[in-house]
Amino acid sequence: QCQLNGLWRNDQDSLVEISALRDNGDFQGQYLTRVTLSGGCAQISPLRGAQQQLGEEGWPTFAFTVRWDKFSNATTAFVGQCFVDAGGKETLSTMWLLREAVGSLEEDWKATR
Repeated sequence: QCQLNGLWRNDQDSLVEISALRDNGDFQGQYLTRVTLSGGCAQISPLRGAQQQLGEEGWPTFAFTVRWDKFSNATTAFVGQCFVDAGGKETLSTMWLLREAVGSLEEDWKATR
């Protein structure tokens, strides 16, 4: 069975800490990113999310958002699933969508990555 709570490291050497996993699947935590739009030092940003209730396989899907309010006017939504390999190693597989604030509707085309 895969457990979301804990400390996770991604391919870019950023850290995600998921804590306070509630019985209803809600969770919160923090994201320490090494990748910033401004090229500055690592910053901690809050995250909030939800995990589906576990089924028989014990590999939950989940989603969370991160507010990059300390260094960028952007928000990122992550969706993914937690897997366990034959050796017992847990892995989060995710996709993300980042939305950056722009000054006008005409600039909307460049706001999402």
